[in-house]
Amino acid sequence: MMKLRELLNGLDILETNAGLDILETNAGLDSDIREVRYDSRLVESGDLFIAVTGAETDGHKYIPMAREKGAACVLCERAPEDGAPFVRVADSRRALAVVGGNRFDHPAREMTMIGITGTSGKTTSTYLIKSILEQKAGAKVGLIGTIQNMIGDRVLHTERTTPESFELQRLLREMADAGCTHVVMEVSSHALMLDRVYGIPFAVGIYTNLSRDHLDFHKTMEAYCDAKALLMRQCDVGIYNADDPWAERLMADATCRRRFSYSVNGQADLMAKNVALEPGCVNFDAEADTEWCHVHVGIPALFTVYNTLDAMACCWNLGVPLAECADALAQNHGVKGRMEIIPTPGTGYTVLNDYAHKPDALEKVLQSAKAFAKGRVVALFGCGGDRDKTKRPVMGEIGARLADFVIVTSDNPRTEKPEAIIDDILVGLKGYDTPYAVIPDRVAAIHYAMDHAQPGDVIVLAGKGHEDYQEIDHKHYPMDERVIVAEHLKETQK
Repeated sequence: MMKLRELLNGLDILETNAGLDILETNAGLDSDIREVRYDSRLVESGDLFIAVTGAETDGHKYIPMAREKGAACVLCERAPEDGAPFVRVADSRRALAVVGGNRFDHPAREMTMIGITGTSGKTTSTYLIKSILEQKAGAKVGLIGTIQNMIGDRVLHTERTTPESFELQRLLREMADAGCTHVVMEVSSHALMLDRVYGIPFAVGIYTNLSRDHLDFHKTMEAYCDAKALLMRQCDVGIYNADDPWAERLMADATCRRRFSYSVNGQADLMAKNVALEPGCVNFDAEADTEWCHVHVGIPALFTVYNTLDAMACCWNLGVPLAECADALAQNHGVKGRMEIIPTPGTGYTVLNDYAHKPDALEKVLQSAKAFAKGRVVALFGCGGDRDKTKRPVMGEIGARLADFVIVTSDNPRTEKPEAIIDDILVGLKGYDTPYAVIPDRVAAIHYAMDHAQPGDVIVLAGKGHEDYQEIDHKHYPMDERVIVAEHLKETQK
């Protein structure tokens, strides 16, 4: 049980300008609140209901339902018409974040918070940072990301890259209570724009890169960049990829105390030199200030170098020497669905599984495959339904330009027809002589790729990565590409 006043900041929210301006209220600020809800279906007697305005629905529509179920007070942007106790604010979504922090006693303040934003590389970087800090700093690390959430070694289910603000605060409280000293989390552009991480004091903010994605939400690349840039106004140390063409714009209005750059191609605070790509790993020399060390990571891709650099930059700024970082990284065997080699013993070809579902990611994974492939690079991919349609022909062009053979198939069609998505992709293949096949059924497409593979080929299964399902018409159907490959190999080798 908490007082309403405590949930609204506990001190002087009415006299401050903390992004939660209270415009009007008829509620008793000393009234007791049982729990906070932003889903009207969960409301019980004595709860505070927060009416959040979202992209798909407006929580204000559900105020009557919340009142019927016994809500003691409503926090909203538009006052209820029935005279119910309410607190009217300028921004109920931001208010949700503030109330969540108060409800769970600001757990982020008890841990070292690390946030990573960027189009690609977030997931791998979080795991690398977690590995270094656990091995070399004696830390217990919470992880929040696309694949899963983790409290130390305990795995928790996740539904989105960055949870809603209230759920994020709940999760952080669980991490703090479990003894986590550090939290490393993926911070999506949506999360930054929608105030899911509002009020989180990040010790370190990391920017990986920016490429075409989410334009159905942000509309322009400039707006997308500006959303990512918000993290650099919410962190103490801002680490950024100096090789990325959007870095200058992103860092222009950064307010972080310390800026720290990393680079593969030029001068930076942390640099990679003598980069060597091999079929199962990368090797390079890392230099920062007066420190130098050799780095070996078992993830075969150039972008692995960038992911490794930002992880090392983060941990170095937190007090871990470069050589210690490198030693920890040498023990890392990769991340599920990120340049993951699926075993195909006795075949002579390689199957590579990667989450590449956007143009830049597909380009990078195909470039990496070409760097070590002894035969053809076979690109098998589709595009997600109900997402940015403009990237579909772009991905088709990338496949035709970089692969030796292209198999166009389904990804997560969601509510769209797979054939319509494929038609959009095929536009990008025009003008190239690259041979291709269209096989909408993804399982059949994988079988086809394996059946027609030649010794030395690298088959790139792009788009699904860690996902073990396919989403069609709001339903998830089992689809684990590791299982598909293993079962087909077993069947054909009888």
